[in-house]
Amino acid sequence: MLLIVSGRAFSQNVQMFVIEPLPLEITLHKTTNLIFPYQVKSVDKGSRDILAQKAKGVGNILQLKAARADFPTTNLTVVTAEGKLYSFTVNYAAEPLQLNIEFSDNEQNPDAFFEDGKNQAKVRKLAERISPESRMVKGVKDQSYQAEIHLNGLYIHDEIIFYQLEMQNRSQVSYDVQSMRFFIRDRKRARRSAVQETEIKPLYVHGDTTAIAGESKHTFVFALPKFTLEDKKYLAIQVMEKNGGRHLELDVFNRTIVRAKPISE
Repeated sequence: MLLIVSGRAFSQNVQMFVIEPLPLEITLHKTTNLIFPYQVKSVDKGSRDILAQKAKGVGNILQLKAARADFPTTNLTVVTAEGKLYSFTVNYAAEPLQLNIEFSDNEQNPDAFFEDGKNQAKVRKLAERISPESRMVKGVKDQSYQAEIHLNGLYIHDEIIFYQLEMQNRSQVSYDVQSMRFFIRDRKRARRSAVQETEIKPLYVHGDTTAIAGESKHTFVFALPKFTLEDKKYLAIQVMEKNGGRHLELDVFNRTIVRAKPISE
């Protein structure tokens, strides 16, 4: 009886902590670099679709590529010299949002990720809910040779603003997306002066950003860190066509951003 009681008392002191995997994108023709604060001691790949090697002469940089395109979701586990475990969920992306990711030796995660795994799941669910919502923003659009882009909506939750974009391709020629980027720019600049702009990296993207087929439309939701703008600045949303000239750009001003609609979990 004493052994049973003491065994139960011991078990009550045991705590379990779940390590949520961090999202990671890799591709065929570009290298993704993971830069750790300590040497990499162990690497476990969930499948052969991941190609991994340590950088030559450097023990704390792990280089990754995809062995084939469009592989199913897999995982990667890295253990570093200080005994810390890093867990990743790995997906294929033609153009990864981040190619160089550095981890600091404190408890904060790198800029490419959120502060905790639960936040990742929350943002993903919110983006999925926003995607089918009806248009709430009017007049923010651009078009070029039967390709169009609209800012349909702006939503805010905590420290994140969600940008709901819709692209429509009215032509028979598919629109292959080279890049979709966000910049804060000056409204006016002095003649001959350099363009002043700051790129804002999305925290999360919902929707296939590779192509819009002929005579079709597609909705994207980009999650960006919350910010507002000075009167002399605006947000430029730039879409570049791969091997084409139908480049598009949306100019979003502060009066539109501050009207973002609150959204709850």
